[in-house]
Amino acid sequence: MSNTKAILDIAKKTIDTEGDAIHNLISLLNEEFAHAVNCIIASKGRVVVSGIGKSAIIASKIVATLNSTGTPSIFMHAADAIHGDLGTIQKDDVVICISKSGNTAEIKMLVPLIKRGKNKLIGMTGNIDSFLGNQSDFVLNTYVGKEACPNNLAPTTSTTAQLVMGDALAICLLELKKFSSADFAKYHPGGSLGKRLYLRVSDIVANNLKPQVTPDTDVKKVIVEISEKMLGVTAVVDKDIIVGVVTDGDIRRMLNKYDNISGLTAKDMMTADPKTIDEDMLAVKALEIMQEKGISQLLAVKGTTYKGVVHLHNLINEGIL
Repeated sequence: MSNTKAILDIAKKTIDTEGDAIHNLISLLNEEFAHAVNCIIASKGRVVVSGIGKSAIIASKIVATLNSTGTPSIFMHAADAIHGDLGTIQKDDVVICISKSGNTAEIKMLVPLIKRGKNKLIGMTGNIDSFLGNQSDFVLNTYVGKEACPNNLAPTTSTTAQLVMGDALAICLLELKKFSSADFAKYHPGGSLGKRLYLRVSDIVANNLKPQVTPDTDVKKVIVEISEKMLGVTAVVDKDIIVGVVTDGDIRRMLNKYDNISGLTAKDMMTADPKTIDEDMLAVKALEIMQEKGISQLLAVKGTTYKGVVHLHNLINEGIL
């Protein structure tokens, strides 16, 4: 299309404008930011984040990020706060107010009410000399030279800067609180992300059939076992100890090698010393081993005891891959 270059040029200019503004935030960080972080850490309450217009949307996202990284938070719309929702703020809460100008009518009405409750107030604004900037206990400077909008009107660069500043705040809190991946899993139990953090091999094995033969099992029965258990593999077990594995591939290789398979047993076609994984390991570790070794199944064990099979398809179905 004839306008392709023009479209791409506009997109690149937008990204450049916002990228420059974000990088400039580094120069705006000072002790106020560190004091704000320490204030939140020392607080016995929650973080209440408020804003108006597009800043309210950013406030809501910051709340979601704080909650998911171990800092209890709640969103309060600035307009609703002055019409009944001020009770959202409790005694020990820290309040973050977000406003590009720092001088909107709602913010000017809300800030004195917050101060009256003696809650600590963190202002996030692009104008540190504004009403919000002057009234806040700590100020997070999100100044931007211009919006990406060619009319310098639509909140674009400014809201991006607010979002990035909120992320910086959340990550500082996360690291200072030593919030671990195990803690993260507790807050993200659903979806593929949560499963990568908490789903264990034993959780998968428990839902699979358990293919198993002995070294002396007849070849026909080995094939039936693999077919019936539908995992493309069977463990070869002798006195509860895994001595080998027979896969679909082993069956094909055996049929190519022998014209007469009568009298053959599992030990004649098995692969000795198969790859195993402890059933208490995370399922994502099983995926890493499969990818590294170029295989699609692993035998799960508890100590030396065979517990079952975890298949690549299980991991795909669980959203791990």
